[in-house]
Amino acid sequence: MTQVARRHVLYIPGFDPVPPRAYRERYRREAAVQAEISGYEITHGKAVKDVRFGWHVDARVEGEDVATDLEVLYWADIVRKSMASGIVATYGQLLKTAWIYISSGALFRLMGLRKGPMIAALYPVVVLLLQGGIALALWGAVSFGFFHATEVVLGWVEGPAPFYQSYSMARAWFAGLVPGPIAAALFLGWCARKDHLYAWYLIKDYAFSARLHGAYPDVQRVRMAEFADRIAEVLQGGADEVLVVGHSSGAYIAISVLADLIRDGRVPANGPVLSLLTLGHVVPMVSFLPRANRLRADLAFLSTQDVPWVDVSAPGDGCTFALCDPVSVSGVAPEGKIWPLVISAAFS
Repeated sequence: MTQVARRHVLYIPGFDPVPPRAYRERYRREAAVQAEISGYEITHGKAVKDVRFGWHVDARVEGEDVATDLEVLYWADIVRKSMASGIVATYGQLLKTAWIYISSGALFRLMGLRKGPMIAALYPVVVLLLQGGIALALWGAVSFGFFHATEVVLGWVEGPAPFYQSYSMARAWFAGLVPGPIAAALFLGWCARKDHLYAWYLIKDYAFSARLHGAYPDVQRVRMAEFADRIAEVLQGGADEVLVVGHSSGAYIAISVLADLIRDGRVPANGPVLSLLTLGHVVPMVSFLPRANRLRADLAFLSTQDVPWVDVSAPGDGCTFALCDPVSVSGVAPEGKIWPLVISAAFS
């Protein structure tokens, strides 16, 4: 086995609007903790010149030195744009996404897998419906309160009068109708901004993946092609290993990008070792959808290639399909399948 002294890591995040520097700071903080636990040395530095979003790491592990360039393959701008929808549009996304999963049968197939991801998938729907119900109740309560208060005030000012002889009742109704929807909108706007339970974020995440019934949107396909170009460029460099890491939604993006790269003959035979690491994947959320033909084909193809693919997940993580082989559960395992190697992170 060849000793890896120089490694280039290309990290594809999940559906996350944060800038690359957030990953760098998180890595810097957590790597120091892990180094202390595991007893190895690690130092951080600036990225090399041709890395746009990344940093450099030097480590000494079990007496061996390894230099690593870490690079974030950026698509947070696409995420932020897709998350810019307002309150009404978000509830529209909720209804459309729910219909896609239910009508296609994908939801019922997903329910046959682990319960954790299904709870994670359904709870934002419940939260948004509950918040919507509270908003409607607030609308009614505020409208009734303003109507009643206006009716009382007009009665004091104008004196009692039959409804058909006065505009007082009409003005009272108008005064009651206006504040109600304003109060409801302010409440839902506050819920969307705070989003302590990540319910609004998760709905937008699911909607992004499901809006074309599992097919990749054009903007995503273009960015994935750019990722493939960048990986191909790195494969021409002097690293011993090029490791592509896909996390959460980034896992299925990494799978499709590498499948295209191999099909196009862009992996040099005598170049660096190309490897794939998927972390906390949510592949079935997309591969079970009716138009996810490209992803299913990529899963089947990559599972037979001479590219090491390790999938790591934690049973204690309710937002991932832990220990579910993404190829097999998607029903596309071909004859001769050798990947992925599924490993538990074993924390709870």
